[in-house]
Amino acid sequence: MAYKRKLGIAGGACAIMTLIPMVVHIGGIRTNQAGLELIGDAEGCKRDPYHCPAGLLTDGVGNTTNVRVGVRKSDQEIANDWNRNVRDAEWCVNRYGNGKNLSTNEFSAVTSITFNVGCSKLRNSTLYQKLNSSNPLVACEEFNRWIYVGQKPMQGLVKRRAQEAALCLKN
Repeated sequence: MAYKRKLGIAGGACAIMTLIPMVVHIGGIRTNQAGLELIGDAEGCKRDPYHCPAGLLTDGVGNTTNVRVGVRKSDQEIANDWNRNVRDAEWCVNRYGNGKNLSTNEFSAVTSITFNVGCSKLRNSTLYQKLNSSNPLVACEEFNRWIYVGQKPMQGLVKRRAQEAALCLKN
């Protein structure tokens, strides 16, 4: 049973590594494999709706759109939602964070944090301001400022932001 949990296939969970090829196949995204793995590992995947730490009704891979209590989603529905949510985060990075001028790893890392935090909170942030500067690598230092839920740092966000910063800095 522990093996099944590790793969993410027990108790209404779904397997991220099964979903990534589906998300890529749907198309329209620039986020690379490392970025999708980072998002998937950090968000987890659940077929059944649940309340995330921010209190939002969520399903799939961090999806908060059109979630209905009591409705379990298929892999294809989860992949469709995940692809749409990644495209939304990428749009924000391109529009407000100089995305077209970022390397693939920088772009994927910034897409991950945008996926998690939301465009409305990031578009006027110091992180995005630094992305628009002449040296966007300085923005990679900003990830660790986004570890709080309310006044408390969350250990899961500390880990995720460290992974995002490392991907951002990776050549």
